[in-house]
Amino acid sequence: RRTTTMRAVGLLLLLVYSSCWLAAAARSTLRRSHASPRAVIRAPATTPSSREYAPVGAVTPPREGDFVDRFCRATNDLCRKSVVAPVRAAVTIREAAQPGTPSPFLEKALSPPEVPGVSRPAWFVVAASVPTALVWYGYYKFSVEEELFWDELLREGRATGCGGYGTLFPFVYAILLGGALTLAGVEQGSEVIEAGSLWILAGQVNLYRRVNDLCQQRGSGQPPLHAWWALLPPPLDVVVGLRQVHFLAKFWAGERGEPWGGDLLAEEWFPFISAPRFTLSEFVRTPSMWFWFTKGVADFDWSSLRDDAPPTQQPSQIGQHDAEES
Repeated sequence: RRTTTMRAVGLLLLLVYSSCWLAAAARSTLRRSHASPRAVIRAPATTPSSREYAPVGAVTPPREGDFVDRFCRATNDLCRKSVVAPVRAAVTIREAAQPGTPSPFLEKALSPPEVPGVSRPAWFVVAASVPTALVWYGYYKFSVEEELFWDELLREGRATGCGGYGTLFPFVYAILLGGALTLAGVEQGSEVIEAGSLWILAGQVNLYRRVNDLCQQRGSGQPPLHAWWALLPPPLDVVVGLRQVHFLAKFWAGERGEPWGGDLLAEEWFPFISAPRFTLSEFVRTPSMWFWFTKGVADFDWSSLRDDAPPTQQPSQIGQHDAEES
């Protein structure tokens, strides 16, 4: 059947993805073997960040009754133990090597997760993901989740996300198991695949929530993302995904004391990526933030697409009001 064939192809692609990811991890291990050893999972002592990190030894155990923290830590730990030791060693969280100094492209692409997190602008993520058929994006997803997981533990003593292991690998295992069951003719295989898809989707919504929290900690005013946009169909889910990449990269650059060198993709070619918070209707009626060649196009004066706003505000000014869409 066509459905079975498509799932078989998906399973094959996933196996290729896993193999490539292991190869990238191995290359990272080789590169790190020539560098001076660094302590892993340790709070950076020289980072210019104004936020305070606790030493890893001082990370407190989950509080009594904090089931969110307990669940996130347990899920991360369980999935981490399911990964072979060489891969775990290659992607172990480490302190920032040289805070304040941007890394070369290849070194950044192969870098394991760091504290504070590595600044990966939108242009960088696209440049590394497209030539690898989105294989590298899987590693990006793992890295940002792992960095946020340890960032929360070292600063606040609790986690609200399952980290790279706990977010990515339940999805991978569900796809592998569901695909195998489907190929074996077991009807429940599709349900396992759907469960894995729901898991990674919920993790994406949670990622956007945490990025919003970080941006607001830096006094950026309104949170830049609508987390629920992750539930929208393409290309709108891609819109919020690219915005998450951009704003998280700017946040980590500030935490590491690195100069923000700009992002041609996000700030010039596709202005919506770096635009302040906007609603769906604002996005539809404001072509000036769609592409570089529509910057001079006037806003569409469509009353049916206007948000309810106080009389003193201009609806066409992106990010200037708090109107939310139902």
